Amino acid sequence: MKGMGMMPVTRRKPMAEINVVPYIDVMLVLLVIFMVTAPMMTQGVKVDLPETSSDPIQAQKEVESIIISVDANGAYFMEIGDRGSDPMALSELREQVAKILSQRSSKDVLVRGDQHVEYGTVVRLMSELQAAGASSVGLITDVPTGDRQDG
Repeated sequence: MKGMGMMPVTRRKPMAEINVVPYIDVMLVLLVIFMVTAPMMTQGVKVDLPETSSDPIQAQKEVESIIISVDANGAYFMEIGDRGSDPMALSELREQVAKILSQRSSKDVLVRGDQHVEYGTVVRLMSELQAAGASSVGLITDVPTGDRQDG
């Protein structure tokens, strides 16, 4: 029956390759999105540090520092390395710091206090940190703009 004007039926082999071009396009779009949003994901507490000229503290490299921040409204935040916390009460902060310091050999804690926060708020914080087991409480400041040396 092949000779009656009909074309022979040819079966095509199924294609065994996957077209990856759409996947590459999606990956590049996601890459651009992550590149744009990554800088916005850094978290921190906005603290206007007082300026003073002082010698820098020699921090131990093997242990991440515990930094307690007090913002202009008197809210307390705890930062360990790059992990920050939500605002917390002073009693809750004392419990958290006591738990962390009980597992560490270094009992040093750093305080970042906004220059507009009341003096008594920072003093109460330092007192609670010492009660939690901190052997040394340091204060973080900024270098005055006139004393900065670019070099």
